[in-house]
Amino acid sequence: MFDSRHVVTNPEELRDLVPSPRSAQQTKVLSSLDGHCRRWIQRSPFVVVCSTDSSGNMDLSPKGDPAGFVQILDDKTLAIPDRPGNRRLDTLHNVLEQPHVGLMFMVPGRGEVLRVSGVAQIVNDPDFLATMA
Repeated sequence: MFDSRHVVTNPEELRDLVPSPRSAQQTKVLSSLDGHCRRWIQRSPFVVVCSTDSSGNMDLSPKGDPAGFVQILDDKTLAIPDRPGNRRLDTLHNVLEQPHVGLMFMVPGRGEVLRVSGVAQIVNDPDFLATMA
């Protein structure tokens, strides 16, 4: 067991333990998808969706299909098809309760990932869904 006197409880204590990020790391946060992000998403056959319910319980859901299965609708909007899978609907239930999500896109053979955060919606437009079949 650890000594509870050594539990970090505020941002200042945390920053004392870990130096500030280099400038290159600070510029990694973008307000919209740039060309690099778009290419990464287009090459990714796998994304992990992180969602939470209204009580703060987190869920990680793997989503995969051939590369390009996530559609880039504009520089701030992605469309991720939902496949039947285990039919538990954990992510979709969470989005109904609390729509903030995190996405982690992976490309085989690459040591990096692309993280995207935003607000999700569940769309049931038959014409649009047909483009993702």
